[in-house]
Amino acid sequence: MTQTPSITKAVIPAAGLGTRFLPATKATPKEMLPVVDKPAIQYVVEEAVAAGLSDVLMITGRNKRPLEDHFDRNYELEEALTRKGDEERLAKVQESSDLATMHYVRQGDPRGLGHAVLCAAPHVGDQPFAVLLGDDLIDPRDPLLARMVEVRERFGGSVIALMEVEPSQIHLYGCAAVGPTGESDVVKVTGLVEKPEPAEAPSNLAIIGRYVLDPAVFAILRETAPGRGGEIQLTDALQKLVQDERVGGPVHGVVFKGRRYDTGDRGDYLRAIVRLACERDDLGPDFRTWLRGYVSEEM
Repeated sequence: MTQTPSITKAVIPAAGLGTRFLPATKATPKEMLPVVDKPAIQYVVEEAVAAGLSDVLMITGRNKRPLEDHFDRNYELEEALTRKGDEERLAKVQESSDLATMHYVRQGDPRGLGHAVLCAAPHVGDQPFAVLLGDDLIDPRDPLLARMVEVRERFGGSVIALMEVEPSQIHLYGCAAVGPTGESDVVKVTGLVEKPEPAEAPSNLAIIGRYVLDPAVFAILRETAPGRGGEIQLTDALQKLVQDERVGGPVHGVVFKGRRYDTGDRGDYLRAIVRLACERDDLGPDFRTWLRGYVSEEM
């Protein structure tokens, strides 16, 4: 088996406008919307760090400065909490700035996910790297990214996260055609289609927002023409890797059956807050009691 370099770099595209959450996102980045008491983006960075990826590049855009501020030190606030002797809140404030080595680059024109990933090329260089989309929160009890890194180290090439969805919903996702590998949660990707109509979808396996990519994808993205929606699609570039393994190795998929929260959707965002709040030791007991009463009254 060929040795592949260990993966230490994560790329988080965060340049979207968050139009589904207007007017809340008019002046506040959607990634900073709180999920209980932490912004959604912090959960994503914590996931990368838990998988051993401590070098994080965030692809940002205009009006995204609060993202940088959140992962930076706030000496005035820390000093105020120190004077009050509030060690618990001080630790929470310092946690985000101590998580990882953070870097930032602006995307400029929002030309799609493929273009956002291409913006990471100077930082990533010729190393394999992970891409984590900020709208997808993966429950830390279900270590999807760590499993994907393991699969990449075993097989080389690139690895994408897949999840079964209802056939009627497949048009909202990239979709994979797959073959078996002998491992129950790992498949060989034989084709990819971006947001197909249900009748044309090769499977009900949707691509969700986690990728471990071979750096060969950068050269392909530079030559990839705008696709669906007039944007440079990462799925189109990955399809070229699937078609010719000599370019960047094979493409495999990890079929995820764990807990995922789509915070880019308003309904799922609310469900994520309720679920995570219910499971918290400090909030759960009282919140669950209130929720049962509320549901009983409303029903």
